[in-house]
Amino acid sequence: MSVFNPCFLIPCYNHGKAMIAVVDTLSERFDYPIIIVDDGSCVETQAIIDRLTDNVTVVRLATNQGKGGAVMAGLKKAQQLHFSHALQIDADGQHDLSSLVTLIKESQHYPQALISGRPIFDESVPKGRLYGRYVTHICVWLETLSFEIKDSMCGFRSYPVDALNEVINRDSLGKRMDFDIEVMVKSFWRDIEIRTIDTKVIYPEDGISHFQPLADNMRISKMHTWLIFGMLTRIPTLLTRKKRLQKQLTHWSKQRESGTYYGMKLMLFVYSLFGRQVFKCCLKPVMLYYSLFARQSIRISSQYLNNLKHYAEDNEIVLPKNLTVYRHLSSFAQTMLDKLAAWKGDFSLKNLTIHNPEIVKQAKSESRGCVVLGSHLGNLELFRALSKRHKDLKINALVFTEHAEKFNAVMEAVNPDASLNIIQVSKIGPETAIMLDQKIEAGEWVVIVGDRTSAGIESKVLWCDFLGKKAPFPQGPFLLASILKAPVYLLFGLRDDSKKEAHFDLYFEHFSEQIKLPRGQREQALQTVAQQYAQRLQHYTLKAPLQWYNFFDFWKLTGTDDDNK
Repeated sequence: MSVFNPCFLIPCYNHGKAMIAVVDTLSERFDYPIIIVDDGSCVETQAIIDRLTDNVTVVRLATNQGKGGAVMAGLKKAQQLHFSHALQIDADGQHDLSSLVTLIKESQHYPQALISGRPIFDESVPKGRLYGRYVTHICVWLETLSFEIKDSMCGFRSYPVDALNEVINRDSLGKRMDFDIEVMVKSFWRDIEIRTIDTKVIYPEDGISHFQPLADNMRISKMHTWLIFGMLTRIPTLLTRKKRLQKQLTHWSKQRESGTYYGMKLMLFVYSLFGRQVFKCCLKPVMLYYSLFARQSIRISSQYLNNLKHYAEDNEIVLPKNLTVYRHLSSFAQTMLDKLAAWKGDFSLKNLTIHNPEIVKQAKSESRGCVVLGSHLGNLELFRALSKRHKDLKINALVFTEHAEKFNAVMEAVNPDASLNIIQVSKIGPETAIMLDQKIEAGEWVVIVGDRTSAGIESKVLWCDFLGKKAPFPQGPFLLASILKAPVYLLFGLRDDSKKEAHFDLYFEHFSEQIKLPRGQREQALQTVAQQYAQRLQHYTLKAPLQWYNFFDFWKLTGTDDDNK
């Protein structure tokens, strides 16, 4: 299963009659909504557009902005309506709509990519336009230092809406015929994957063309000049683009952590020698560097913050001010220190407020243990405070990534006597379930995060609403809790940044007495449980938005073959 919620996007400037046939064909063959951008058309075309009411949203521009301006307005509307992809089609009937099936399948299979048509022309193509395309191809290959963009002038495309709106918001783009070329080059510069499909393109005898040979060729020539200058400053990043793209398409658990064993040891040394305040001062220039030059972290942090702000705006939720990439990365670094400090034993109960202590006491008093669902929001290591208060409480943490070895090695060196059992697994198999069941029967607690998919079974996900968009949550934790037939609790540990001294809020909630998955309703029951978890995660994310530390594309899978099963 994949979150593919597309719309058709048709920029229109005085193509009323031709567009009727395009819209009719789309409506007959597909059930996707249509966004028509009326780019300052004449009264006759406006009247035709007004009659196209079935499954059609109209964006009307008061004055003609040009094709690029119309497409950008349509992409912003698509984002407001929460579409995942915009399938751009010209209104003049040039594009072979039978190619849409291929375009859609390619976009479903590579949801993070910009998919563009590569025209196969018939004899109707003007020879001047055909030769001009080859000049543009050469310029684009130079501007990207790559042959990845096969054709940059075809308006038959699938745009990943959020990624393209980020390009629009961060870069200056031409609004007329230069847009199609420039948006592809700058998307390439922003590490968006570019893929191509073949499509037939015809030039109707009575077709209306708004290409102005002199003005548009001058505009495109000027654009290429600036893009070539832009390429010169990006040579190092363009040459390493392939490696970065591969990293983006690799599951989060296979990616190398930022920072090493020795880097974390250095953090702990500075903290131990000079204290928390000095450490925070030393942290500022380091985080400033990362917020300016760590492209992957910047991209993911910006995406998360943009989703957060859109959701808050749509639901009239007031967020803290200054939600920036720099502060987000700084918060993550502080939490890494908090984890080490907590493991070191530097935090006492005075540094902690445990909410709902009566629920903790109730869970502790049961003869059987329980399952505790955590997350990568805040600091889950704070659950060690529970074992500090309850000396006989044994907690087992299930960890799904081998990269935890570095962090665990540091924590073990810091405090080898810590009473926390870390169980590292690549997937939950029968042996793991049996072993955990024995621990539950012994009255021990099992802690597992519910907000990250497993690389081995990435297709086994449940798509839940989270911050206004569908996101994949793993089935594993909820299936495990059902198999163990144990009570389930939620745990969220958040730092209180309003206090000068280190202070944390530990929220402990009862989630379910037992997760039951009735035969015949298993999928529906799993979906309901996962959505309830996602709602609580969203609730606490809005409490501490800068403490969200899923530094990967949380709303999508990784683009492997499993994504669409």
